Amino acid sequence: MADEAIEVTADNFQAEVLESETPVIVDFWAEWCGPCRTIAPVIDQIAKERNGTVRVAKLDVDSHPAIAQRYGVQGIPFIGFFEHGKLTRHAVGAMPKARLEQELGLA
Repeated sequence: MADEAIEVTADNFQAEVLESETPVIVDFWAEWCGPCRTIAPVIDQIAKERNGTVRVAKLDVDSHPAIAQRYGVQGIPFIGFFEHGKLTRHAVGAMPKARLEQELGLA
C-alpha cells in the first residue's frame, strides 16, 4: 500500500474505494479550491501515518461530478470515510489534522 494518496476516477472508484478491504478516506477536491490546497498536506500526512490501516484517495470533482453528486458533495474539500463500500462519515472544509481525524472517527 502506498503512503500517499492515490488518484481515483470514474474508472477505478469502484475497485479502489468501494471494493477495498481497508477503510478509505476520499478527498473530494478541485484545482481551483483554495481550502482544498490548504488541507492537502494534512491528507498526505494522514496517508503516511496510517499506511496499512487506512487508504487515502483523491477525487477531482470537476473531472468526475457524477461521483461527487452520488455522495451529496455540495462543498469542498469534502473528506469522506468509506468502510465496506459505504460512506460512513465525512467532514467538510479545511481544518486542523486533529479535528479532521476526530470528525472521521480516527482520533
